[in-house]
Amino acid sequence: MTTAFVLGGGGLLGAHEVGMLRALAEAGIKPDLVVGTSIGALNGVLVAADPAGAADRLSRMWQGEELRLAFSEKLWSRAVRLVRSGTHLHSFESLRHLLAGVLPGPDFADLELPFQCVAASIEGASARWFSGGPVVPAVMASCAVPGLLPPVEIGGEHYFDGGLVDSIPVGRAVMLGASTVYVLQVGRIESPLAVPRRPWQVGLVAFEIARRHRFHEEMSSLPENVRVHVLPTGGDRLPPGLKQFRYRDKARVGQSIERAYTASATYLAALARSLPSMAPAQPGGRVSCSACDSKSSSCSGVATLPAITPDPASRTNDRSCGNSRNSGV
Repeated sequence: MTTAFVLGGGGLLGAHEVGMLRALAEAGIKPDLVVGTSIGALNGVLVAADPAGAADRLSRMWQGEELRLAFSEKLWSRAVRLVRSGTHLHSFESLRHLLAGVLPGPDFADLELPFQCVAASIEGASARWFSGGPVVPAVMASCAVPGLLPPVEIGGEHYFDGGLVDSIPVGRAVMLGASTVYVLQVGRIESPLAVPRRPWQVGLVAFEIARRHRFHEEMSSLPENVRVHVLPTGGDRLPPGLKQFRYRDKARVGQSIERAYTASATYLAALARSLPSMAPAQPGGRVSCSACDSKSSSCSGVATLPAITPDPASRTNDRSCGNSRNSGV
C-alpha cells in the first residue's frame, strides 16, 4: 500500500495544512510520497525533506517571522515594484532564501521522500510537473501567484502558480501509484461560492470555479481500490466575497493551525476506530470525506455539513454522495 499526502493551494490559508500534518503525525500516519500545489508545494517540500519533523518546523515557520517576511513589504514598496515591473507586487528573494535555508540540499534528490509539485507553463499553456533537478525554483514556480509574484523562468520557459492547472492534485498522486490519499486542503472547498455582485468578484468566482472543477472530477472518478480522505479545517465556512482570497491576513494563522489540528485529529481517531469494520473498497474508488460526512465513490469533497464529523463507521455507504449537488458551486 502506498500512502500519499496531497497538499492543495490557497495562500495563507495554507496554515490549516500545518494543523493537519500535526494530527497525521500524532496518528502515526506517514506518507510514502508527497504532492503539492502553490502553498501546498511550500508545505509539502518540507514534509518530503523531513517527514518526522515537518509539522513542528512548519508550525514555527508559519507563526514566526520567516514566512511573514516573505510578504511583509510596505505599501509603497509594493507600489513601486508594480510600476517598475508592470506585472507583480512582491519579490521572490525572501522566499528563495527561506527555502534555501531550510532544505537539506538544492536538488529533489536531497529530499527524504519522493516529492512532486506543479506549475502552469505560460508558453505551453499546460501543467508542468517537477520531480527532479533544482527544487527551490520548482517550488517558487508552483507558488508564483499571478499579479502578486513574478513568473519563474526554468529552462527558458516561464511558469505561474500551479493552482491555475491543478489546485488539489489528487489525480497526480493516484497516477503515481497511491492507494491511500490524505488530502490536506485550506478550506475553500468547504465554502460555497456566491453569485458575484461586483465587477471584481466576477473574475475571482470564475477562477475559483476553474480551480475546484478538476478536483471535483478527479474525486468522482477514482480508480478501483483507492481510498481518499479529505481532512477537515475545523473552521467556519469562508464568507462569500473577497475575504476568501485574502493573502496577507496573518491574524488567524495560529487559530487556523489549532482548529485544523483538532478537527483532523478527531476525524483520524474516528477513522482508526472504524477501520476493522470498513468494507473493502468498491470499484470506482472510495472517499471518506470529512467535508460532506459520507463515504462515496463520487464525492466532490465540498462541505455541506460541519467539518468535525461523527465516527466514520456511522456514515452511509451510499455511492452517490450529494454534496456536489448542494455545495452552491
